[in-house]
Amino acid sequence: MALWTVHGNGRRLVHDAVVASEERLSWPLTIGFGIQHLLAMFGTTTLVPLLTGFPVTTTLLLSGLGTLLFLLLTRNRVPSYLGASVAFVVPLGAAADEAGASPAALLGGVMVVGLVVLAVGVAVKALGVRLLESAMPPVVTGAIVLMIGLSLAPQSVSSFDQQRVPAALTLVTVVLLTVVSRGMAGRAAVLIGVVVGWVYAALAGDLVPERVAELHAAPWFGVPQLISPQVHISVMPFVLPLVIVLVAEHVAHLKAVAAMSGRDLDPHVGDALIGGGLATALSGSAGGSALSSYAANIGVMAATRVYSTAACLVAAVAAIVLSFSPKLGALINTVPLGVLGGATLVLFGLLALVGVRIWLEARVDFADPVNLVVLGTAVIAGVGDLTLTVGALRVTGMVWGSVGIVLVYPLLRRLADARNTTPR
Repeated sequence: MALWTVHGNGRRLVHDAVVASEERLSWPLTIGFGIQHLLAMFGTTTLVPLLTGFPVTTTLLLSGLGTLLFLLLTRNRVPSYLGASVAFVVPLGAAADEAGASPAALLGGVMVVGLVVLAVGVAVKALGVRLLESAMPPVVTGAIVLMIGLSLAPQSVSSFDQQRVPAALTLVTVVLLTVVSRGMAGRAAVLIGVVVGWVYAALAGDLVPERVAELHAAPWFGVPQLISPQVHISVMPFVLPLVIVLVAEHVAHLKAVAAMSGRDLDPHVGDALIGGGLATALSGSAGGSALSSYAANIGVMAATRVYSTAACLVAAVAAIVLSFSPKLGALINTVPLGVLGGATLVLFGLLALVGVRIWLEARVDFADPVNLVVLGTAVIAGVGDLTLTVGALRVTGMVWGSVGIVLVYPLLRRLADARNTTPR
């Protein structure tokens, strides 16, 4: 039995047609959509290990392997690319600075977080998705999706401002092709926009000289460095709260894909958490960063309406190949930040509005004070990156915003319901 059925004739798409997760287009087109996913994740997936002191090529290798593992465990039903999680940057940095944790100890923390997420997935699989829905109903998942999309806005704007002309050219290309084109160009708008922006920057001499020099100096072949983890109790207070963040991100991204594709993915929540947790544990056990579903890749699917797991598989295989070829990785790394900023400005905006769509479809009542206070506060904290310091522990707005929504909302919901049912 084939892993994917061919959508239509595999070469042409009807306007607004949705390519489902178990479908694919012709392999040349599928490779093109996979490259879009690769470009969407590449910048952050290579930046996170640089900020946390892990080898870049190792994270790239384990990101690809983790994605393949995720697709296998979800049985090709949940399209996703697992890239390096930005949420771990500040907590791992605090663990290194305040607790003196070595890279091996930090990796041990990443591995433990992955194993706990795996355990949550097993519990959801065994006890049913209602276990998770009681804590993360649509009102909560919609808020987390919105917060993820909006919290990345400063990153896009900052990148855009660095090189405004190629960024604007990329942005205009993506928007026009997405809106105007009814053919394959509209589906490949992100890839075409990035290529247009890169070509302009190259011709105008706007490529970063250091990155061009790295491209010339990089060898064609190199073996990623593997590092063994060490589990230290002192690291756990810094990283264990991130279990909730990873669970929330995986569930929110699954809900976002379900809302966009019109598919019921709730039966696969447990599998997605098991796959995501196991991928992070694998990454931490060999020297890579924690892995999570990527907002930019969800945005790519929203823009293209292609949810084929075959495209995610292509991106994963390409990441593995790049991890063994510093030359090819350096080539992609020459894409200017401004160009990526122009593309992600569209992608992150699309993702944020998917959160609103989840609310609309669930008919969330925004006259309810619990919804207004909890969700409004958490979203602003996440978007504004309001960092809290508790002793030596620094918690970013994205982390405590997610934790606040998941933990505080059900509590206040019960209190409000109890108040409303108590006779006066």
